[in-house]
Amino acid sequence: MDRAFQPDGYLFYDSKLALAPSELIDLYRFTHWGKSRSLEQIDRMIRGSSLCFSVRHDDRLVAFCRLLTDFVFRGSLWDILVHPDHQGRGLGTALLRYALDHPAVRPIPLIVTYTSDLGPFLRRLGFSSEEGNMQLLRVPIEYS
Repeated sequence: MDRAFQPDGYLFYDSKLALAPSELIDLYRFTHWGKSRSLEQIDRMIRGSSLCFSVRHDDRLVAFCRLLTDFVFRGSLWDILVHPDHQGRGLGTALLRYALDHPAVRPIPLIVTYTSDLGPFLRRLGFSSEEGNMQLLRVPIEYS
């Protein structure tokens, strides 16, 4: 990882083995959309994700995101989480730069994400919404 993006005292990981569902459930409790996730669901989610990126501070999981991808044409970024005690320090920006600059992710021409509350943050990192190009169509989900 480029040291310019690494805040002091934080360790960045690109392995599913660097986190446990029991740690991740603690981060989900700070979201309105992930509070109902069980340990079993989180374990299955981690195993089913293409890549998981996490950040530790003092050996505690403090940030996380994951990517679903075919590694050729498209990828989707999910569950961008930073513990409230660590927000406002550039950690979310560092985590996303770490993920998007990963050697397995960098060649993918289109990475998308869906958010109801991170729009301004994601726009600063180069994400944009382009009306008319794509529609999100969905069936009801647990937090609709």
